[in-house]
Amino acid sequence: MNFSKKAQRIMFALWLLFVPPGTLLLYLYSPTRPGEWEGYGAFLLLALLSSIFPFFIAGTTFVLVIWVQIAIFLKYGILAELISMQICMIPLSYHLKISRDSLYKYFYNSFMFFSLSVLCGNLIVLLGYEIGSVRIRDVIIYGSIFAISYLLINHLFLYMREYLCNMKVVFFSKDFYWEFACLFITLPFGLGLYLFEHSTGNTALWLLGLPLISITLLIRMYSDSEKVNADLNEASEFGHQLAERMTSTEILDMFLKRLSDMFPFDAGYIVDNVENNFFILRAREDGENKELEYVHDDIKYSLAGKGYEKGEPILYNKQKEWTHMKPPFLADDMQSVMCVPIYRNQRIEGVLVLAAREKFAFESYQLKIVHLLCSYFAVSLEKARYVKEAVEKSEICDLTKIYNYRYLDKQLKLDISRLNKGSSRTVSLIMMDIDKFKAVNDTYGHHSGNIILQEFANIIKEEIGSSGTVGRYGGEEFVIILPNYSKLQAMNVAEQLRRKIEQTPFMVPLDLGEISREEIIFITASIGVSTAPEDSDEGLSLLRNADRALYIGAKQAGRNRVAEYVR
Repeated sequence: MNFSKKAQRIMFALWLLFVPPGTLLLYLYSPTRPGEWEGYGAFLLLALLSSIFPFFIAGTTFVLVIWVQIAIFLKYGILAELISMQICMIPLSYHLKISRDSLYKYFYNSFMFFSLSVLCGNLIVLLGYEIGSVRIRDVIIYGSIFAISYLLINHLFLYMREYLCNMKVVFFSKDFYWEFACLFITLPFGLGLYLFEHSTGNTALWLLGLPLISITLLIRMYSDSEKVNADLNEASEFGHQLAERMTSTEILDMFLKRLSDMFPFDAGYIVDNVENNFFILRAREDGENKELEYVHDDIKYSLAGKGYEKGEPILYNKQKEWTHMKPPFLADDMQSVMCVPIYRNQRIEGVLVLAAREKFAFESYQLKIVHLLCSYFAVSLEKARYVKEAVEKSEICDLTKIYNYRYLDKQLKLDISRLNKGSSRTVSLIMMDIDKFKAVNDTYGHHSGNIILQEFANIIKEEIGSSGTVGRYGGEEFVIILPNYSKLQAMNVAEQLRRKIEQTPFMVPLDLGEISREEIIFITASIGVSTAPEDSDEGLSLLRNADRALYIGAKQAGRNRVAEYVR
């Protein structure tokens, strides 16, 4: 959760305005003074132990310190509870991973807990509770009100903070219900601690405190293992999703996006190495894909290059650990960095670099999971390459080495879709047919016919280049798809092709006679042209229109000519 500079300044101003002067006023006018707090140190130690060992439920961190704070308030009053909570902020700040750059979080939390102590404490005093009372009825009622109001006002502060920062907030969230459940469980311990300590002294703190802290540790160990298992299950599902992707582009686009959903990184980079040249294959920064270009040497001598050379996953928890080999693509405010090699066929192909602005943002087990996911990623890319080769093979005419009907049909649908979406203005289609090709086969043989088909395809491919898609429609028919070509432009292209073919000599072997020899022959082609959306906005209709123009306007009109489709 990132806050604007203005919001950060407001948080610091609130702390400065209320916490130091407020604490001083409480010290001066509190009905109970530190000199009267016999045994306070033991309570404070128990509160610190409770705050040192948080645990996690449903992705939320819980610190069971409120049960000790209840006992401290009931025995010593507002000032003692306030001081205890402010001291417990030190281990809490560690668990919240508050760094120098995010120090505003500490000040806001300090202000928030100060306000909670003052508001809840004064509420209970105003309702009639006498500090140090051991009447069972008063302890249960006022202690419960203190705890419940503490929880409600705490969430009210969080709600107001996020509302003022224009964030989507829900008061009765999942976290609220979990915290209420934890409070319901620990409230009797807090009330019991106060009453038991009154009758037995500090012994009560260890008889009640140590078992509860031990239970907290067990819950933490269990929740940690549950979190690891949940991440492993998500990683397994992630691996299956990668395996289902059929193209390298889909896999690359999905990989960093899904990783950002699983782990708290602010920037991610896939650094590839092709023929000993480093470059950034994919980059994602603050939730957006980026196109980045950097010099090979700048990457090679950075932590990305070192990670590639070492071939093992590395985790850096703060900037000073890696700043001496800072990559050019990492922002200056990054702290935690994860560098993981990507292996394919037992050979390192590149590295994945994940970075976060928070210190200690990544856990060591997450490094192992990311390493596992990089293996899934590499295998998926390899599979996608094989699939691509198989698909390309199935879409290439074995004889002419240009696209076949399967690919032409797919490409035409794609171009028409782009036209209908407004991505292109026009789509023109040229259909060509070799004149009297059956006579060529009958005279010179099918082998010679195949040579003519191959050279015919080469002529078209060279003439069209990257301007369009060239494919063999079937037999001696060929198709050219020209996106963003008007009918007039397509007619000019078709005419140039007709002349080129007419003027090109074809050398073919004459194998049907008694003596084999080579002979030069000339061929011609009839051509039909149709354009979308002028003639049709459907691919199949566009093909039929060009075919109709070819046979009616060119073949029946004498062959060796170009004809346009006319409605």
